[in-house]
Amino acid sequence: MTALVEIAPPRFDVSLALAYASDDNITGRPIYRRAACYLHPDAATLLERAVDLAAAQDLKLVIFDGYRPVEAQWALWHQCPDPTFLADPRRGSPHSRGVAVDLSLMDRGTGIPLDMGTGFDDLTPRAFHGSDAPPPAAQRNRMLLLGLMASAGWDHYLNEWWHYQMFAPRRYPLLWDSAARTGLMAA
Repeated sequence: MTALVEIAPPRFDVSLALAYASDDNITGRPIYRRAACYLHPDAATLLERAVDLAAAQDLKLVIFDGYRPVEAQWALWHQCPDPTFLADPRRGSPHSRGVAVDLSLMDRGTGIPLDMGTGFDDLTPRAFHGSDAPPPAAQRNRMLLLGLMASAGWDHYLNEWWHYQMFAPRRYPLLWDSAARTGLMAA
């Protein structure tokens, strides 16, 4: 098995706001026992490209989630078993393969997050790419994020402005926390 890469400064010039390591997520409690973000090495390479493209625009990526152990996917599914927003853990999520990342943008100089029209994990149609419900400035910010990520080689999920994944994610195996050896889940 290929070891996952930890996504953290200084190697990755990103800001970490790991929702599932806090109670600020759809379950209302921490899912991960520690705040850490990992990706498959192939995805980490694409993320490095996205970091560079964002920096050239005086922007910085804000990471909400990366690799999500299968156990964590089950915890989310039990809270919200809606395939519009969450991959059924029996089928597997690109997150549970280490090839998906949830993220946003912030102004590099001020550290102020760009308005995307909804928060992370807003499980409503307002979160869809192309939704005309958010104000025009938020729609432009979403398009900016989409352009940066697509230029770096990422695919997107139509129902979540924050979700990006590698193309053909199923070629990567599903990883339980014990196999990935990340220690994200309770022992």
